[in-house]
Order: sequence, then C-alpha cells, then structure tokens
Amino acid sequence: MWFHGLCDCMTGKNQEAWKNRTISGTVVLMKKNVLDFNDYHASLLDGVHEFLGEGVSFQLISSTHTDPSTGKGKLGNVAHLEEWVTTMTTVAAGESKFKINFNWDESQGIPGAVIVKNKHHSEFYLKTLTLEGVPGKGKVHFVCNSWIYPNYDYDRIFFTNETYLPSKTPQPLLLYREQELKNLRGDDIPGPLKVSDRVYGYAVYNDLGDPDKDDDHARPVLGGPEHPYPRRGRTSRQPTKKDPKSESRESVLHSLDIYVPRDERFGHLKMSDFLAYAVKSIGQSLFPAIHGIIDSTPNEFDSIEDTFNLYDGGIPLPHPQMLENLRQSIPFEFIKEWFRTDGAHSFRLPTPQVLKENKFAWRSDEEFGREMLAGVNPVVIRRLKVFPPTSSLDPKDYGNQMSRIKEEHILKNLEGFTVLKALRENRLFILDHHDAFMPYLPKINALKGNFIYATRTILFLKDDGTLKPLAIELSLPHPNGSQHGAISKVYTPASEGVEGSIWQLAKAYAAVNDSGYHQLISHWLNTHAVMEPFVIATHRQLSVIHPIYKLMSPHYRDTMNINALARQILINAGGIFESTVFPQKYALTISSDVYKSWKLTEQGLPDDLIKRGVAVEDPSSPNKLRLLIKDYPYAADGLAVWSAIESWVNEYCSLYYPHDLAVKSDKELQAWWKEIREVGHGDKKDEDWWPKMQTVKELTKTCATIIWIASALHAAVNFGQYPYAGYAPNRPTISRRPMPEPGTQEYEELKKNPDKVFLKTITSQLQTILGISLIEILSRHSTDEVYLGQHDTPEWTSDEKALDAFDRFSERLIGIEERIKKLNVDPALKNRNGPVKFPYTLLYPSTSDKSGTGGLVPKGIPNSVSI
Repeated sequence: MWFHGLCDCMTGKNQEAWKNRTISGTVVLMKKNVLDFNDYHASLLDGVHEFLGEGVSFQLISSTHTDPSTGKGKLGNVAHLEEWVTTMTTVAAGESKFKINFNWDESQGIPGAVIVKNKHHSEFYLKTLTLEGVPGKGKVHFVCNSWIYPNYDYDRIFFTNETYLPSKTPQPLLLYREQELKNLRGDDIPGPLKVSDRVYGYAVYNDLGDPDKDDDHARPVLGGPEHPYPRRGRTSRQPTKKDPKSESRESVLHSLDIYVPRDERFGHLKMSDFLAYAVKSIGQSLFPAIHGIIDSTPNEFDSIEDTFNLYDGGIPLPHPQMLENLRQSIPFEFIKEWFRTDGAHSFRLPTPQVLKENKFAWRSDEEFGREMLAGVNPVVIRRLKVFPPTSSLDPKDYGNQMSRIKEEHILKNLEGFTVLKALRENRLFILDHHDAFMPYLPKINALKGNFIYATRTILFLKDDGTLKPLAIELSLPHPNGSQHGAISKVYTPASEGVEGSIWQLAKAYAAVNDSGYHQLISHWLNTHAVMEPFVIATHRQLSVIHPIYKLMSPHYRDTMNINALARQILINAGGIFESTVFPQKYALTISSDVYKSWKLTEQGLPDDLIKRGVAVEDPSSPNKLRLLIKDYPYAADGLAVWSAIESWVNEYCSLYYPHDLAVKSDKELQAWWKEIREVGHGDKKDEDWWPKMQTVKELTKTCATIIWIASALHAAVNFGQYPYAGYAPNRPTISRRPMPEPGTQEYEELKKNPDKVFLKTITSQLQTILGISLIEILSRHSTDEVYLGQHDTPEWTSDEKALDAFDRFSERLIGIEERIKKLNVDPALKNRNGPVKFPYTLLYPSTSDKSGTGGLVPKGIPNSVSI
C-alpha cells in the first residue's frame, strides 16, 4: 500500500526525475587472486575480459512490478562494475570495493532482487551490494556471501535483506524464490558434482572405509536399518571397486578437496588458520621418532617428568635430512603430506590449563569428581536412583550385568549417611559407561595394544558442593561368553601405598571410558553429526528470505566443511581418531548404537538435566527448574545461556508467527520439517517423539534446541579439550594393560615404580602426542570466528524489530559474561576452579569481544559447530 501511495503523489516534475533516476551502488567482493596468491594467471585473464567489456554485471529485479511475459519481476538495465583492474584491494581484509550505477525508472518500482553474472575467467566471492537513494526506501542492502563462478548454467539471484513468509512474498519475486530453492536441491544433477555446484543433498556414511586398500580398512555403512545414523552431505564420488555400497575416497593430497557446497567451505582466514595449526600440531607426531634417536624406549614415557617435558623444555630437532628420513618413516600418510619444517629448532606444546597452577592437582579425587561437572565432558553424570546400579542390556544376550557394588564398599565414605538416606536426599551420582562399551569389549580387547574395562563410578555429593568418588567398578565380559554376564571388581579410594596406586589406575580406566564416550558421543555424534541434516534441509527447503532461514543460518557456518574434513582424516578407517582412542575400528559403530536412543526433544539443556536427574522442575525458580547439584558450573552457566537463546527465539518468531495457523500454513517450513524427519534423520522417522510442527511453541522450542546444540553445547564439549585433555595422564584415551593383581610381577612392579606402571598402562607416547596434536587444533578459535550474540553482517535483516530483539539478546549475553566472572571468584563455589585453579569459562559467550577471542582460549561460544 505504501508504494501505491508513493506513486499517487509522484506527478509532474517528480515523475520526470524518477524516470531518469540513476541509483548508485557499492559492491564489496574478494577477488580470487587475493584468496589464492598463486593465481596470477586468472588475474591477468580477468583484466583482459574487463578490457573486452565482458566483466561482472548486475541487473536489478523489481519486487513490485511484474513482467507479463515472464510472470517475474521486471528487469532493469544491465550495469557493470567500474574500475575492476585499477581498484586496489584492502590488504587487511582482502576486500575490494567497486562503484556501480543503475538506470532505474518508475516502471520497475522497488528493487527486490538482483541477477549477477560473471564473465571473468575465475570466480570471486561476493559479499554485499548496497544501493543508495532508492526512492521510498533509501538504502537497500543485498547480503550475498557467495562464490560467483563464471559461465553458470543459471543466473545467480540474490535478494534484498527483506524477510518474507512464502505466502507473503511479493508476486514478482515468487518464481525467483522457488527457482533458487530448486537450484540448491540439485535433484536433477546426477553427478559427479563439481566444485562450482551449489548442491545440498543427502548421503549415508559410506565413505569412512577404504576397502580397496585392504579388508582391514573396510567399514560398515552407517545409515539404514542395521546401523542408523544421521545423514551427511552428498558428494557423489564413484563407488569403490571392492564394495559398490562404499564411496571411494580422495587421495591424501586432495583430502581438502572433497565436495562441499562452495559457500559452506571455510573462509580464507579460517582455512589459513586451520592449515597452519594442522602443520604445526600434527608435526608434533615426529616426537617419538626423534626420541628414538636418543631414547631407548621411544614408545613410552619413562616418568611423569617425561610427560611435563612435552610442554616445559621442548625437544630439539635433528638435521633437516634426518627429519626428512623420519618423515618418510611415519605410518600416518597425511602427516607426510602436511609436515613441513618452519625453521624452528625445537617442538614444544602449549601448557594445558590443568597443569599451569599445580602439576599434580589433577590426581586428586576432588578434581576427578569436579571435571564431571566442569570439565570437557560435563554432560553424562546423572543422579543414581537405584542401588546397586542396573543395566539396560538384554540379559538374553549379555546375562547378568547388574553392578557388584555393595553398600559395604561405600558406607565408610558416606559421611554418616546410609545408602537409602543418600538416595532419598539426592546425594548419590553415577558416571556410567558400562552399557555403552560392554557389548564391544570382546572385539575391542582383541585389538593390539588394548585392554579396556566397562566402568561405573559412584560419587557422593558433599555438604560443600563437591563430589567425592566412592567406588569404581571395572567390568569385563565373562570368559565363557557374553551371555554369561560380567566379571566385575570394585575399587575404593585410597591415598597411600600400593592401594593408592591401584586407586589411581582405577580412576584412569574410568577416565579412558569417559574420554572415548566424550569424543564419540558427546562431541562427534551429539553435535557434529546430528547437526548436518539441519544444515542441508535448511538450504534445500527454506529460502534465504524466510524468517527461519535468517534465524538459523548463522548456526550452520562451516559445519559441513569441518564434518567433511573429519570424515576424510579424523574418523575414517586408520584416521587419527582410530589411532588414538580405544574403540579404534569399532568407534563409529558404537556411536550408531547410541544414536538409536537419540531424541531431539531431549537435547535442550533443561530437558537433558531433568532426564539425567540432576535437576527437577520448580516453577518458583528463574528457569523453572532447580539444580540438585547447586555448584554445577556447566548447568548453571548453561541455563543462563539457554534462557537467553529461548527468549531471543520466542521474541523473533512471534514477529512472523503470531498464531499457530501461521506455522501450519507455512509450506516451506512444513517441507523443511518433513525432510529433516523423513530424510536427514530418516532412520528415526517412525518414532513418535518428533514435534508435529503445528504450533508456535513447537517451532520456537525446536529452533532454540538446534541453536543450543550448534553453539553452547558444542562449545562446552569442544573448547575444553586441550585445557583438560592436553595432558594425557589426566584424560587418557587408551588403556593397554589389565589392573595388576596381587602375586603377579606387575603388582610387584607397581609397588616399586607406580608412575612407570601408570604410564605403561595408559596411552602410549606416540598415541599421546598424535592425540594432543589433534585436540590442539580442535580447541582453537579461528581469527574470524563469529560468536553467539554476533552477526558477521550488521545488515542481515531489514526488520527493525528483529534487529532490536537481537540487540537485547546480545546485551543479555554480555550480562551473562559478567555473571560468570563473579561466580568464578566466589570462594563458596569450589567447583568453579577446583584444585587445578582453572576457572570455568567454557560457556562464557565472548559476545562483548567484537573482534573475537581467537587462538587457544578456553572461552567463547561460536554460533556454530565450526571446528
């Protein structure tokens, strides 16, 4: 209506001026030669194309006037970028700004989209187009953030930053909106996909193995009735020769070239960061080989002091030719390709926070319990409701798996409580990894260098809010077969003599279980893997001008790219994960078994805390639930962040969905949700827990949960990896020998040299350094990270109400930062710092730091699963 009013008042001289109006614009882009410093050839050819008048063109599309012959918005005249060759690049950001002028008259009305064509030899990255002085609108922003390749088979269309539900899309833009979604689906492109394709499709995890190499590198397909799993992005590579169900893999040299939709790939700053730290960190894997020159036991640490030398002194490098010879002897192929010397004379790892203040505090029972609440895996501990602990494993297949922990094991440490009273007063908690690993122990322990137990750890909540371990149960399958049940032994706390050494080993075996579960389930499955289907479905079914696309897209940044890299070099057969974490070749199959019980409706923090019994509903509390462990840093900080996310999502969605009918009638939203359920998480499509997506409440709760998973949950389980697990004795990932038994040589050795036995039991030196090198990369924030409460583009929407709501969200997160700072200096909250004196900051948003934290910093909540 406002436009018709504008037209009615435009008469005489006003109309004449409007007819001849020129709209000026500014284009911000990044040339390919800025991102690829070796591509001088492309830069030269682009200059030739400009000289011939075949450069980069823009053509505005009306959002108010339809061309009767096409049914689409009327097109303006083609305009070209000015001064392509002479425009200097801004070195700091790698960006170039260009002027452009459009001829535009009243017959076109208000621009709503633009066609961009590239007749250069090479692609470029288009960031934004801003129009000045558009009558009736003023500034008009196009937020593009996309690669523009030459000779596209279809026009590249970009829309203004307006927001429209499908039913409210201006008629001149409707066909463009539908066509763009069709292009992104790429269902009519059979493959193989090219790097320039913008196709978002689904595939099962059939690219982890390499059966053409040998049988030992074959892996089962994940996805389907036998091994259910979330879907990954389609890559359309050829099948392997030996197994037509498996997708072939790129060579190591091209491992970073695996197909990912081009706009999902890392930005140039992040890619340079990733590669730089990969080279540095993975290079540490040469340590053991270097040690072999001077150390008679190159695969073992000889003492606890040896472990400290990884950080304190550094290890001198030998002659360059000797380094090259060693490089060739390394068994991991990707290290051979990545490792380059940089002129440094020694390798040294950063000191992890768990060691900085006190090198031995990690061994205390208090720190052992605290890390279940404020460590790298604070999402598993649950309240014990039944004693002794039970098992959900089918007794027909696994016999009696009931815990053998008895009251007499723990009574002396219950501080005057009976077990019954402790249960009633919510004082008993358990870290239970028994059922997840017991079915696989026969296979895992048959692998070379493995001796793993399935563990249960019971803890008591003390009056001061700390957790005191009471007992650790180590279980093995019955030697006559799993159907005969478990063989279990129970260990209780001790601080001196051989009993103290046995207790340290028991804690190490429990930590091994927890490390594997953390990497496999808490981290990989429950954040990385489950998020990818949401990324794909959003691009396939929600237009960029859809309000839910605008809400969710920041939380998908880099996820497909990092997951593709993970499948290529981390979780693949023979990759870093299999080489450094105990399940080895069975790792991903175990995660598939756990996925069988995954429910999206249990992933939001309040639902998760209630499910684990560590919180109860309480209408009088600010978050409508009360923590049973008051000093639970992950939960306390997490609830504050969850509340901020939930409030923001509710406020934003109410702008576009004032009632339930608006949700039901949104055809794009309904297609999105149907595809997530039936395709992206299709192995679970028949489960009745899925929200029906018929109400505003279902929409907001679902979006808040997805944002929580992508941002805060991932930050909590990712960025603490190096601070806690960067010192392997604190978080070992493998155990290699059984618990020493009285009367054996190992037991006598334990009496004489307990530290040496401890180190020979946990992760070996080679595995330690390779694993630490990996988590150093994964624990780093990139220099161009975008944090929760931030947007990479201020003009992400034109909706002032949405912008105001987002500002309130950002301010609330800044308030949470101040709250965390205060909590971390409260002496009554012992779990905030613990014996290691490392404050809990993993859910510190870093919203107030507009430049981002960057680096190996244990704080900051990125918007997305981006590393």
